[in-house]
Amino acid sequence: MDMDYLVRFAQIHESFRIPELQALADLLGIHVGFADYSQYLFLLLSLDPLYYQDAARNLISRSILTQGIYELWGTGSTYDELHADTRRRTSNLWQNYKSAPFKFEVQAFMATRSLSEQNDLITSFSYLGFKGPIKLRNPEQIFCVFEDWDWGGSAPKKIYFGRFVGGSSRSILDTYTLKKRKYLSTTSMDSELALITANLTHAAPGRLFHDPFVGTGSFLVACAHFGACTMGSDIDGRAVRGKNGRNIFTNFGQYDLVGGYLDMFVADLTHAPLRRSRFLDGIICDPPYGVREGLKVLGSRDGGSKEVKYIDGEPAHLQDHYLPPKKPYGFEAMLNDILDFAAETLVESGRLSLWMPTANDEGGGDLEIPRHACLEMISVCVQAFNKWSRRLLTYKKLRDDDVKNQTHQPISQSSNSVAASTTANELNAFRKRYFEGFRGPPQQVD
Repeated sequence: MDMDYLVRFAQIHESFRIPELQALADLLGIHVGFADYSQYLFLLLSLDPLYYQDAARNLISRSILTQGIYELWGTGSTYDELHADTRRRTSNLWQNYKSAPFKFEVQAFMATRSLSEQNDLITSFSYLGFKGPIKLRNPEQIFCVFEDWDWGGSAPKKIYFGRFVGGSSRSILDTYTLKKRKYLSTTSMDSELALITANLTHAAPGRLFHDPFVGTGSFLVACAHFGACTMGSDIDGRAVRGKNGRNIFTNFGQYDLVGGYLDMFVADLTHAPLRRSRFLDGIICDPPYGVREGLKVLGSRDGGSKEVKYIDGEPAHLQDHYLPPKKPYGFEAMLNDILDFAAETLVESGRLSLWMPTANDEGGGDLEIPRHACLEMISVCVQAFNKWSRRLLTYKKLRDDDVKNQTHQPISQSSNSVAASTTANELNAFRKRYFEGFRGPPQQVD
């Protein structure tokens, strides 16, 4: 018989919660069933009884969006229902904790309980027969009553009672906060979202991860925290080289993660000096949205070759300070290139996680979610802002036997077929609508 558990969530990023737990369950090979989910704070789930205590701890131990996991002892809409359910579920377990040092906690959400009310609620569980010492610091067992209220309600709408099994990794957020990071830019990804993305992409020891839009390395630091080896690239050499003696390697050294640092190099996605074979376990990135400036890719606008220029008798393109020519790049074309790159370089069951923007329109925004025949869509998580949102898309590389058709229909033109007169707005529907204030219906970019 499966054992039921209660997961207590942090009060942030609702659409990321279930995907993160499911990703961790898949990574650890844990069969989990989601029974009942309150969109606010709680999730009931069931675990296979074989090693279920260890499974519960392991599942939650590297989660970022949870506070902890509890062995569910009872639930109900009233305290009479709660006590009856507690007797039915766990009367055979009480003897195991009869002499253990313990403490009780009462947590009310959307309401408050006075100390005297909390004491009365705790006393109502006296039938459990615990005789061990009460220890408020470092107890052996923690039992908690959770009350879920509606705002302004006269009584809790749902009550849970559970025994604490294990905590999450949420405490590491203070360690990795950008406020303390040595090498930053204005586009550095928030550390919490970077760690969540690393979980969704299955960063783990013995795995190789790549970020083709590495910036200051926020994603790779998160992946290295979970034990992965990492490398990254960026078309902007300034980001890779760093400034004032600080660079991406500085961040790895700050967190004692240099063992997870392989190397960083300057390249764009379409000209990456990487072999097109299956060697990556994960690709993780937040590609530029083309809002601050139009997207660019290496190459000339007309696609033709240029005459070699010499400076002091040496070819200009071989000199240290050479800036190669760039041409406009469509956002949709970039998404296609990312998926093609992932299809070529990910091992079977390897994962790709990428962020993309969208307008908050009733019609669903201006950008389609890209698809690829070799990649299975695993989850779509949304971080909403005012008039626009960004989505975290996670894919899994399919086995060759599962791919029915090795081709896919691109959602935009290739980066090699951009007309010389094409502007940044014409290549990026999101950018155009961003500067229009998202007024009017979305228009498809030709």
